[in-house]
Amino acid sequence: MIKIAFFSDIHANLPALEAVLEDIDLQKPDFVYCLGDLVGYNIWPNEVADIIRERGIPTLAGNYDEGIGLNSDDCGCAYKTDTEKANGAVSISFTNEIVNDDVRRYLRMLPRHLSMEFQNNGEQFNLLMVHGSPRKINEYLFEDRPEKSLVRILADANTDIMLFGHTHKPYHRKLSYDLEGQQAYRHAINIGSVGKPKDEDPRACYAFMTVDTSLSKFKPGAITVEFRRIEYDVVRAARAVEESPLPDAYAEALLKAK
Repeated sequence: MIKIAFFSDIHANLPALEAVLEDIDLQKPDFVYCLGDLVGYNIWPNEVADIIRERGIPTLAGNYDEGIGLNSDDCGCAYKTDTEKANGAVSISFTNEIVNDDVRRYLRMLPRHLSMEFQNNGEQFNLLMVHGSPRKINEYLFEDRPEKSLVRILADANTDIMLFGHTHKPYHRKLSYDLEGQQAYRHAINIGSVGKPKDEDPRACYAFMTVDTSLSKFKPGAITVEFRRIEYDVVRAARAVEESPLPDAYAEALLKAK
C-alpha cells in the first residue's frame, strides 16, 4: 500500500498552507506533491514558495506561477466579468511587485507535468500530474465534463490516473472504458484548493490517495481518495488581503469560499 498527498492552488495563502502541511505530516504519506499556483490573490507568495522549496516538495507550475515567473501581466485566468478582470489586474500587478527575484526564477523553471509508473502483477499503471490539463496549463476540467471527453483526455495522455487542480473544486471520477473486452477504469481526480476554495467550504482542501496492493485497471476500488478539509485561520488570511492593495473581494471570497 502506498499513500500519496497532493495539494494545489495555495495562492499565497500562508496560514492555509501551514495548516495543510501540518496535517500532511500527521498522515505520514510516502510521497507529497504540489500541483501549482503557489502565488496570486494574497500577500505571501515568497513565504509560500520558500516553505515548499525548503521541504523539497516536487512542484508543478500553475498558470499563475507561469505568469509571475515570466513577469507578465497575464495570469492565464478566465475572468468572466469586467470587475473580475479589473481585480485580477490588481492582483497580478501586486504579486509581480512583491515577489522576489529568487522566487520568480524558481516559478519560471517549474515543470508542467510530473508522472509516476507503477508495476503490479505484470500490469503497468501510469499516473500523471498536471495543473489544468495535459493539453493546457489553464484548461478547466470541471466535474460535469462529459465522461467520453475525460476518458479521451486521459487516453491521449496515456495515463490511468490523472491528478489536477485549477478549478478549486475537488472530485474523483472513476471512468469506465473497454480494454480487450473487459471493463477497465481510469481515474480523474481534482484535488481542490488549499488557499482559495470555490465549493462553499472555506476550509483548506487537499487529496490523500491510497494505492492498494491489488492495483489493477480492472479494480477501481484499488485507488481510494480522501479529500481532507482543514481548518485554518481564515480571518487572518482575509484580513491580510483587506490591509493590502488587493481588492476586498478576495477577502470575501476566502470567507465564503465562492
